[in-house]
Amino acid sequence: MNSIAFLILSLGIILLGAEVFVNGIEWLGKKLNLSEGAVGSVLAAVGTALPETIVPIIAIVFGAGKEGHAIGIGAILGAPLMLSTLAMFVTGMAVVAFNRRRRHGMHVKVDYSSMSRDLGFFMILFTAAVITGTMPPALRHWQLIIAGFMILSYFWYVYIMLSEERDLDSEHELPPCYFARKKKSPALAIIIMQVLTALVLIIFGANLFVGAVQEIAILYGIPAFVLALIITPIATELPEKFNSIIWISREKDSLAIGNITGAMVFQSSMIPALGIFLTDWQLSGGAFIAAILALAASALLYIELLRKKHITATSLLLSGVFYVVFLVAVFEGIIR
Repeated sequence: MNSIAFLILSLGIILLGAEVFVNGIEWLGKKLNLSEGAVGSVLAAVGTALPETIVPIIAIVFGAGKEGHAIGIGAILGAPLMLSTLAMFVTGMAVVAFNRRRRHGMHVKVDYSSMSRDLGFFMILFTAAVITGTMPPALRHWQLIIAGFMILSYFWYVYIMLSEERDLDSEHELPPCYFARKKKSPALAIIIMQVLTALVLIIFGANLFVGAVQEIAILYGIPAFVLALIITPIATELPEKFNSIIWISREKDSLAIGNITGAMVFQSSMIPALGIFLTDWQLSGGAFIAAILALAASALLYIELLRKKHITATSLLLSGVFYVVFLVAVFEGIIR
């Protein structure tokens, strides 16, 4: 019971830290006069992706041997799966729920060039990460080369995004800075302090979470990889899901989808690259199934986007089918 209590407590700390971090990073972007694209699609995407980024790093670096590596790899592969399936499904549900108050109804008005670019980068980079996991240890040097390519690709993606003007919806108003609620323009030092405090919370919560997952896995005989693949991403993807629901309700569809697809690009490049550098990166059959489902869900959206130049709530809802398939594979023992 103590392990479960620590698990719940750690998730709360991670999500609290993520919320404080996102608020601080948005204010930091405003204070530094960064573009809306830079704040929303890079800082916000990376900020909301921070919990699922810290967890695998903590698991791999401080976890207990192979079990720690299993949790880390499960979290790395679980994040893109959740983003491309469950997060998209939740966004589609939000479109349906707010259908009557939306001018565009069931149509999701997104920036075509931005979303197609994001999905294209994701599918290429995540495929590279999966292929790298098939290489034998004798080809370790090629794994490291591909990991380096993935990191460079993400920086190239950011450069392209910042170089192109994104046709986003109306600029959303920032909530008050949590560390200076009564000030309309908080000092830069206060904003930086808030960001650093949030980072400490997230790292502490992630470390606590990994320990609790390991204890529960041993106690109930559940493979750590499977537990991390399901529990970790569902909890740590909450910031993306929550933000998307709010933006959909306000008809800021580009921000809602861009927050998810931007995080997908980050989670398919920088984090798998770290996993390759820090582990032997030998993926199991279950890992391949999770990766294939994530790629299939993304391909479905990408094809509709190319054909229609937009997406609908129906296609977002269909993304959830791939997550159901994943759960069935887990409970049927196909994924271990």
